Amino acid sequence: MAKCTLTGGGGFKAALVEIGPAESFMSEAGAMYRTSDNVDIQVTTRTRSSGGLFGGIKRMFASESFFLSEYRTTDRRGGEVGLAPTLPGDVALIQCRGHSSWVCTGGSYIGSSENLGLDTEFQGIGGMFSGESLSFLKVDGVGDLIVSAFGAIREIDVDGAFTVDTGHVVAFEDSLTYSLGKAGGSWLQSFLASEGITLNFSGRGKLYVQSHSPDQWGGTLGGLLPERKQ
Repeated sequence: MAKCTLTGGGGFKAALVEIGPAESFMSEAGAMYRTSDNVDIQVTTRTRSSGGLFGGIKRMFASESFFLSEYRTTDRRGGEVGLAPTLPGDVALIQCRGHSSWVCTGGSYIGSSENLGLDTEFQGIGGMFSGESLSFLKVDGVGDLIVSAFGAIREIDVDGAFTVDTGHVVAFEDSLTYSLGKAGGSWLQSFLASEGITLNFSGRGKLYVQSHSPDQWGGTLGGLLPERKQ
């Protein structure tokens, strides 16, 4: 199985994937920034759990790319691929053990081992109000999963209940369940405190969160830009 190592530091983390002969690795299309000369890149919409055109369309609803990139070596030598997220921030390597699946929020998926399956999990009507994408990306099997965060990423062992503001969830084990809630004692208090909807997790499992919200950052930055001339 391909070996993954995190590189870089500060707000510019990346991942280096070492691929042996007869091995492969999948990534979000456009995540590759460097590769050795003996690595072949195939563009595909197919994964183990969800393949073809329909699989690509489902990933788009999870705020992921329609396409995936698959990397293989062209000879008997090992090769390497460098992967990085679009936004600056942290990168985490999750070692999936197979006893539970992982759920990635929209845009956090970077890459995964060839024997990990990817599928899309619809959030239901609550997804329209959660501040996250309408669908999450579900990852199952045994292997390495690479996810990215905007800002710092933190791993939290949830045992009971835990609340996260929407837009700050990166990934979590599916042993955790979640429901929508409000940050304050009432919706009015939440609004006055500039807080909104939260994801209230319960159960036992690991949760990855990011310190900053790309949507909030984009909204603030957009308001500072000059008006576009027609």
